[in-house]
Amino acid sequence: MSSPALVLVAHGTRSARGVEMIAALAEAVARELGADSPGFGSGTADLAGASHSETGAGAAFGAASASLLAVGASGVVSGAEAVTGIGAADVPRVRTAFVDVLGPSPAEVLRDVEGVPAVVVPAFLASGYHVYQDVPREVAASAHAAVAVTRAMGPDPALAAVMRMRLRAAGWRPGDAVVFAAAGSSDARALKDVRRAAGLLAEQIAAPVRPAYIATGEPRVPEVVAQARAAGARRVFIASYLLAHGLFHERLHSAGADGVAEPIGVHPAIVRLLVDRYRTAADTLAAVHVA
Repeated sequence: MSSPALVLVAHGTRSARGVEMIAALAEAVARELGADSPGFGSGTADLAGASHSETGAGAAFGAASASLLAVGASGVVSGAEAVTGIGAADVPRVRTAFVDVLGPSPAEVLRDVEGVPAVVVPAFLASGYHVYQDVPREVAASAHAAVAVTRAMGPDPALAAVMRMRLRAAGWRPGDAVVFAAAGSSDARALKDVRRAAGLLAEQIAAPVRPAYIATGEPRVPEVVAQARAAGARRVFIASYLLAHGLFHERLHSAGADGVAEPIGVHPAIVRLLVDRYRTAADTLAAVHVA
């Protein structure tokens, strides 16, 4: 059996910097799996504002790599655990897809890797509409015969650990108030995930964390920053529960805080998290194939 392709599914952004981060993350995942680089390179800066098509961002991402796009299964395994059926000479192809703003879509990529099983890994920090609706619809539309979808990236202790590092790098010190800034969602399940993620960060920094939302949901980030100051906080920092740079992260800089941490971005712990999601799902696909 060929190693399942890994399809990394992201939201999509018009921010060139955000697109570059997704490209770097996919490349790091490919390296960790021993696969060829997805080949994201020249033209990345031109992806901002590209439409969801096979031109612009779609062409840059769709034609850049050999083939792999993974979305989730459940659970996480250690990096030392091998995947059934995957040997040194049989490495997976890694591909990237987007559910909004950019292309190619997950369905397009899955059709492109027809002939080998595929693992779809949703690079989302909470499970809302895109995870529960868009991804399953795209998988069904692809008519691919063997697809496993992992759970979303977050919430997860690995994300909280990286957020703690980002906060410290932004100048946060024990005693400073922390506002946990998430994009927000109209899906109650996603908001529950955000609250859980905020709790994980609170455990990491051994201090209270106040959840707030940037676009959808209440309370909004500026409101919570103001509340923290009214409660006596001398310094307030924003922990960005965003994967990449973009409009949402830019908004945080005008929310009135003393400092804003960088998005989660590319970090070895995040790469391992995605690879573990892939390996667990790939192992499941291999077991089903053998059966």
